[in-house]
Amino acid sequence: MENRIREMRKAKGLSQEDLASGCDVSRQTINAIENNKYDPSLLLAFRLAEQLHCRVDELFIYRDNSEEQQD
Repeated sequence: MENRIREMRKAKGLSQEDLASGCDVSRQTINAIENNKYDPSLLLAFRLAEQLHCRVDELFIYRDNSEEQQD
């Protein structure tokens, strides 16, 4: 799964620390999510969307890699 959190955070003029504070998580958590090293819980996904004034489905892009592996 890919995400657009970094892109949307920067468009809002927020630092990782700002976003982390609004979501009640650490800056390191935001960094890990932005770098696709950590998938947030559903609750955190909704908090991120709320802080970034968007819908959850605008933040996360699902890509089915099973089709690529079959070729």
